[in-house]
Amino acid sequence: MKIAFVVQRYGLEINGGAELHCRYVAEHLLKHTEVEVLTTCAGDYITWKNRYPEGSEKINGVTVRRFRVEKERNPIAFGRLQDELLRYAHTEDDERRWIDEEGPNSPELIRFIRKSRDDYDFFIFFSYRYYQSFFGIQAVPHKSLLVPTAEEDAIVHFSIFRNLFNLPRAFVYNSVEERRMIQSISSNYHIPGDVVGVGSELPASTNPEAFRRKFNIDSPFLLYIGRIDENKGCKQLFEFFTRYVMENKSSIKLVLIGSPVMKVPDHPQVIQAGFLDDTDKYNALSACEVLMMPSFYESLSMVMLEAWGMGKPTLANANCRVLMGQSIRSNAGLFYVDYSEFKKCLDMLRKHSDLRVTLGRNGSRFYQENYRWEIIERKYLNLMNAVKN
Repeated sequence: MKIAFVVQRYGLEINGGAELHCRYVAEHLLKHTEVEVLTTCAGDYITWKNRYPEGSEKINGVTVRRFRVEKERNPIAFGRLQDELLRYAHTEDDERRWIDEEGPNSPELIRFIRKSRDDYDFFIFFSYRYYQSFFGIQAVPHKSLLVPTAEEDAIVHFSIFRNLFNLPRAFVYNSVEERRMIQSISSNYHIPGDVVGVGSELPASTNPEAFRRKFNIDSPFLLYIGRIDENKGCKQLFEFFTRYVMENKSSIKLVLIGSPVMKVPDHPQVIQAGFLDDTDKYNALSACEVLMMPSFYESLSMVMLEAWGMGKPTLANANCRVLMGQSIRSNAGLFYVDYSEFKKCLDMLRKHSDLRVTLGRNGSRFYQENYRWEIIERKYLNLMNAVKN
């Protein structure tokens, strides 16, 4: 069997989101079948500016074929167009214009998929809302598996996507909630699929004290890992945290790991650790009291799974159905809808170490039963074998 993974950008430097998800799965399926990645030369997700050279290279044993982005995205113009479509009635032609501007615009990638359709048994597309998935699936619908990574936002309700969701041969969903949402939008109940998600490369051991020494942290701390962005719920997290420590005269700290794209409060108990390698990240997870997950929109949180895999409890935004659903199924974390609940949950987690231990133990069991790599690999292979002609 020969599989092509199709994703908007790909590289060792890309350490989050659907791109990292795709790389992990591609590398793990390499032991079972022949794998290639078809992607663009884009380096960043804001402009899709070409960063990598065209052509083929090997990354961790996987052949990666890159195609140029022909038109960079203008973030201001794109933002205006999207705002217009979300505010006012519009046509499918308007939505097609949106997908063209969303990018990454690489017609050569689509031409390659169409020309090479007989060279691969399956094309596994990551992220429904980008150019390469929208046009690529239409080129090879009978060989397409879609990993939607769909969040519960307004874009998923565009009519062009209702049509798209009825084309793939099968779906690889990230969560029960994502599957339910896409099926309710598109009525594609007849298309096979499975809830799979993704595993993580958990370390055999960690050194929490090394992280504390490196960042001079001698008191308990909460941890946030990810892009520091208002769209990820960070603005609300900062508001809730600073209010909490003021009202409770608490010494607890909030440590941030990730690149900021918004202003971070100038507060003595908010510590910016910046972008860290996996060793420091896992040391931080092992040292923290609780992992915070404030996002309003997720199809799955890899970092929550990592925290649970390491036996750490989580505190998540219940306004995201996926995060709340995962927290309930795992019984490994608490969740909140507003500041009052945030305060009560954080008080409980801080005051009751036995609760943290119990939730962490539940999370570890949930991870082992659902997200070990052998389970993820088997689900992909079983799904492809089930729909193979």
